[in-house]
Amino acid sequence: MIVTHIDKSIFICYFYNMNIADNIKAIREQKGLKQIDVATHIGVDKSAYSKIEKGTRAITVEELYKAAQLFNMTTDQIFGYDGDIPSEVVIEDKTAVEQLRLIQQLEEEDRQTIFKLIDKMLTNKKFKDFFQKNAAAL
Repeated sequence: MIVTHIDKSIFICYFYNMNIADNIKAIREQKGLKQIDVATHIGVDKSAYSKIEKGTRAITVEELYKAAQLFNMTTDQIFGYDGDIPSEVVIEDKTAVEQLRLIQQLEEEDRQTIFKLIDKMLTNKKFKDFFQKNAAAL
């Protein structure tokens, strides 16, 4: 029998599953994990997990959630994965100019929070220095 008509929902579902399957495989590989690592974490055997990556078995919502936890991502990030997982930003090892540039990339509210924290820490340091200086004079 030759199929001449494919139901639109099946077609969409097929490509949806292939996209998520490709994303899961790419993320797993980028994270340096083996199939058995992910399979064990999400609670399926390696064969079932292999089928998930090939797109021949759908991943359940619970399995996707567990995979997202393992990958340290949200399920939305897995769906929208474009091949590049952002790495953690560590500001300590940056120059002062680079630190300020990174802070300027933040949303206004987050920037203000950082500046308030810095203000508080500087004020605390001034009081600490003041009390240490004056305590020594007693």
